[in-house]
Amino acid sequence: MRPSKAILPLQTLSLILGFAVWGILSSLIVFIKDGIPLTPGQLSLVTAVPVVLGSILRIPFGYWTNKHGARNMFLISFILLLAPVFYISQAKSFFDLIIGGLFLGISGATFSVGVTSLPKYYPKEKHGFVNGIYGLGNLGSALSTFFAPVLATQIGWRSTVQVYLILLAVFALANFFIGDRKETKLNVALMEQIKGIYKNEKLWLICFFYFITFGAFVAFTVFLPNHLVNNFGISKVDAGLRTAGFVTLATFMRPVGGWLGDKFNPFKILLFVFSGLTIGGIVLAFSPSIPLFTVGCLLIGLCAGLGNGTIFKLVPLYFSKQSGIANGLISALGGLGGFFPPLMLASLLAMTGHYAIGFMALSMVALCSVLLVLYMYWQDRVKLAEQIVQSTSQAVLVTNPKGLILTVNPAFTAITGYTGEAAMGQKPGFLKSGKHDKSFYESMWKQLKAQNAWSGNIWNKKQNGELYLQHLTINGIKNDVGETNYYVGVFSEIDPVDIQNQSRKLVGNIKS
Repeated sequence: MRPSKAILPLQTLSLILGFAVWGILSSLIVFIKDGIPLTPGQLSLVTAVPVVLGSILRIPFGYWTNKHGARNMFLISFILLLAPVFYISQAKSFFDLIIGGLFLGISGATFSVGVTSLPKYYPKEKHGFVNGIYGLGNLGSALSTFFAPVLATQIGWRSTVQVYLILLAVFALANFFIGDRKETKLNVALMEQIKGIYKNEKLWLICFFYFITFGAFVAFTVFLPNHLVNNFGISKVDAGLRTAGFVTLATFMRPVGGWLGDKFNPFKILLFVFSGLTIGGIVLAFSPSIPLFTVGCLLIGLCAGLGNGTIFKLVPLYFSKQSGIANGLISALGGLGGFFPPLMLASLLAMTGHYAIGFMALSMVALCSVLLVLYMYWQDRVKLAEQIVQSTSQAVLVTNPKGLILTVNPAFTAITGYTGEAAMGQKPGFLKSGKHDKSFYESMWKQLKAQNAWSGNIWNKKQNGELYLQHLTINGIKNDVGETNYYVGVFSEIDPVDIQNQSRKLVGNIKS
């Protein structure tokens, strides 16, 4: 499916608006609390509540995008958002802000639309970069945190909120007229997609990784404006500018993370990401001054952005047939990752008077993620090696140092007639044909012990009693201390007539 040149820019700009609307309350909260009295706990809840519906809805949004297309999903979302945005502009109480903020979550759910739709238009080797470009939509949060406070100082926060109504109407029309009406639809039943992925441990590990990286991005975007004003005494506009800097860095690192995921092993990138988040959390936990706090935040922003881009490179690799529901679930848990930290930090502040424990918790969770990435990387390499062995046309058997067979591949069964269950636990001697004397095998093992390898032709017997000639290569596999842990035998059946003909031809060439 060849993409229109307008598809990627339109969907990216639509996501920018989605994130800008999603961040209305957090970017204007320092102005809103001047007109609507809020306790610290209520303030944290108001800024966090849009994340709830924005996260939960990402699951059906991914599924509906596959079924109805990105054009319809963006169009309907922007029309529905007109109501809660207008309601917030008229809010007079904490309850009004909670109700309006909850339905603002529709804007955050639009993230699932593009990550599900765009891979249909591009080859797999570009999925990481394309999703990274789409992820630049996170800039909407930066634009809100920077421009909304500036505008609010001129026209008031209520009028500023109403400006978003105009933008929503413009982009609803843009998607109606420019959006792709012919996007490929995948009408696979929801339960069928869920059954195809819910038992896959990779899905839940990727969800956890995105819970940390995107959760950190959302949490800091929500948390920073008010924290910078209250704890460091800077102006509201300056706090908005600094938060916008954090969001901008994280956003521009997203396509970089996607591009790196296309070029290199994504798990190696994630090792760097979670190592950086571990260090960043420690810096924030022990940084009373704003310069050190800034360094820690920028490190968090850089690593979170790289991680967000890299993780969505993994989704089409593992879940190409269930991309809608997988993208929705992963991005949903990522959004929820931004809901709990601000509330947790507010609670810790009330109990301890500082945020150090919360930042150290981020560091420890990131460190656990490093170990989980190493596990997935090792598991992938083992699975790749297993797939290579299972798919090769040559027979393979692996023994321990005592010669007991540990595993065989399908080609072994095809040649010998023995199943894996029949062969495992036995010594290869059960295949002996009786055509070789004791000295032949002693010579073989002597060479194998000395050189850790042996190669030659040998007669063996199939399960049906038929004798056959095979070309066998045995190699010893050593561990880090130089001890042989396994022997791997690779063989193929050969025709004795071909061997005789080759011998005659060789003799003839020597004589001539």
